[in-house]
Amino acid sequence: MIIKTHHKYVATIALSALLTLGAIAPVWADSSPSTPVLDVGKVNMTGSSYFELKQIHLLQDQSGRLATFTISIHNEGSSELQFIDYWVRLKSKSGNQFSARLLPADKDKNRVAPGSTTDITFYATVNTSTNLQDLVVQFIKWDFNQANFERVLGEVAIPDNYTDVTPADLASVISVGGTNVKASIKKFVSNKNEKYHVPTVYVSLDNIGNHTVTIPAYLFSIRTSEGLLYPMEAKGLKDLKINPKETKEIQLSGSIPVAVAADAWQLAVAETIPDLKLNVAVANFQLPAVSQQEGGSVGKAYTFTSKSGVYTTELNGLHRLPWEDQDLLTADLTLSNKGEESLPIPKLSGYFLLDDAVKIDAKLIQTAKVIGLGAGASVNLQIAGKVPYTYEFSRIKLVLQENEGETPGAGTGTSTGSTTATDVLEFTTQAELQAIPFVGMGQSYTSNDIGRKAKYGIRGVSTYEDKTNIMYSAMVEATNLEKRFTNVSKLVANFRSSDGTVFPANVVEVKNKISPTGKALLNVWASVPKGFSTTNMNLLLGEAVTEGKLSEGEKSVPDSYVNPIAYWLPDEKTNVATTLKNVDLFPYTISIDKIGTSISDGVFTLQFNYELTKEKMTEINTEGHNLLLVFEDGGGIKRFEKRFDFKDFDVINGDSTADEDSKIRLGKRDNFKISIPDPGLIYNTKFLQKYSLSIYDEFQGQRKLLATQKADWFITTD
Repeated sequence: MIIKTHHKYVATIALSALLTLGAIAPVWADSSPSTPVLDVGKVNMTGSSYFELKQIHLLQDQSGRLATFTISIHNEGSSELQFIDYWVRLKSKSGNQFSARLLPADKDKNRVAPGSTTDITFYATVNTSTNLQDLVVQFIKWDFNQANFERVLGEVAIPDNYTDVTPADLASVISVGGTNVKASIKKFVSNKNEKYHVPTVYVSLDNIGNHTVTIPAYLFSIRTSEGLLYPMEAKGLKDLKINPKETKEIQLSGSIPVAVAADAWQLAVAETIPDLKLNVAVANFQLPAVSQQEGGSVGKAYTFTSKSGVYTTELNGLHRLPWEDQDLLTADLTLSNKGEESLPIPKLSGYFLLDDAVKIDAKLIQTAKVIGLGAGASVNLQIAGKVPYTYEFSRIKLVLQENEGETPGAGTGTSTGSTTATDVLEFTTQAELQAIPFVGMGQSYTSNDIGRKAKYGIRGVSTYEDKTNIMYSAMVEATNLEKRFTNVSKLVANFRSSDGTVFPANVVEVKNKISPTGKALLNVWASVPKGFSTTNMNLLLGEAVTEGKLSEGEKSVPDSYVNPIAYWLPDEKTNVATTLKNVDLFPYTISIDKIGTSISDGVFTLQFNYELTKEKMTEINTEGHNLLLVFEDGGGIKRFEKRFDFKDFDVINGDSTADEDSKIRLGKRDNFKISIPDPGLIYNTKFLQKYSLSIYDEFQGQRKLLATQKADWFITTD
């Protein structure tokens, strides 16, 4: 059976909502064309034309629940139908009515030609307690002979057995720019290690239309039986073109905590609509039974013996990470001592072998500050090598080696500095690389490496602009979980968009050591092209590595990174306050009141009281940040800007020269003055209108407006 899904008409909704109640796609197909179409219901319009309710779904977002439904108008008559003569309503079986609105893409669909069919999608906000089976779609025709100017043609109640999930053994037909593409799950593989399930889903895309299509940058997620959402990364999707009668395959990989039950998982597919800054549901699949993967070794423990003793090694996962114009291949290993006596950490190295042919040299990195393994202890190790970002492979082997001392030069008795490397273990798997673990919005990640225990979370995001550029910034909050003062680990950062575009980011590091339970704010920023959508952007963070060791000190330049974690970024707070009180310049807060203006002896003076406070036990590098005050008269007679460097804030007021101090400092200050010579301004006083005083957060010359307050000339505000 075949039911067409037109993804561009599906209701838009935040991706975080997609997995709560289901995606829309009662769109199934198999090899039998005689399979009946799965319809929800029909209502007659005229003798030969009718409405068809094709699909309906209910999704949870941050503000409540949103119902979306698609109707088809079938005009089987001989004259044109005008949809402007009709309308639909959404209500509950208990009688509550909900206002239905057309999606923007369908607002101009008013005429249906004879012998044709038109699909239209509506959306409506419903009560938070409303379920899908509670809903009824009512069809009406405007009729001015009726008391309420409408005539009810009929209604369709959602059946109790309605589902929008494509069964595992069937396909979903989706519309890509008007061309049908049949999507199905080819294979589902899932490994497991101590922390994560490592699912890999192979999706087959078959172009059954007559035109070449470019597959959009779909967003893929696994939904668990509890309704939890876990994003999947797509390999081979970017700029993927499929010719008519051609089939292409994409690979999805992800990671799901082992605490999550590994049953009844579904794959949800969505597409971002940049103009609406929302996501559109495309399809929802029931995942088939897990395929047994031959040769897979992720999550399995193996032992090897050296002169020092017996060690156990486990490959936790493999990652492929962006690095400038290359990719990093990294292997995450756990080295354990299962014996009863302490062991030294062996000198290990390794390399990757791709498709049994291409050798990639790699370096081993030890992230924990330990020099031995006690009985029952373990340590995390990383192995990293580089490949061109365009290089694809289907099979990967990691060869782990032990280095035994230095080899003396022949006949000299002196050391050549070389070592003898012995292969001790091989890990072989297909190219199901583990997806980078994602941290949800408002959540944090904890690093438990000994000596560097810390918690990392996202405090917020900001966009700074000037006339030509956009600077996208995320504030990363690092909390010291050690019992001693310690430095924040050096990080490598990249912003990644939903279509896989990578923007290498700068990290403004905190130079001071952080006290126990203290916090550091790391400003992570990157230049983004003007007009580029930052919707669904995520931040990839990893610990910086220099020459095989974790980077330390200002002069160390990272050449790779390990322990990658990706953060879903929150929506930016874009509201502009209308007063200058409690303006957030985190970790600072400033309040300005008693604002007044005066003109005397050819000098214009702006005067106000302020209070500047700072959150305690928080370190931040404020380099490049300014508080920018902008004064602007409504009549355009007077305008000026005044910058106050953040680095001057931490000098407390109270000395004898405070009245003459032209800097803004921590603490309270009355009658702070900004004076500007302007001899001719007094002659324009009768033309002066209300003025505005604005506070901007300025970074690297680009700015973000935080608050604006309007006031009258020569009158002091409250």
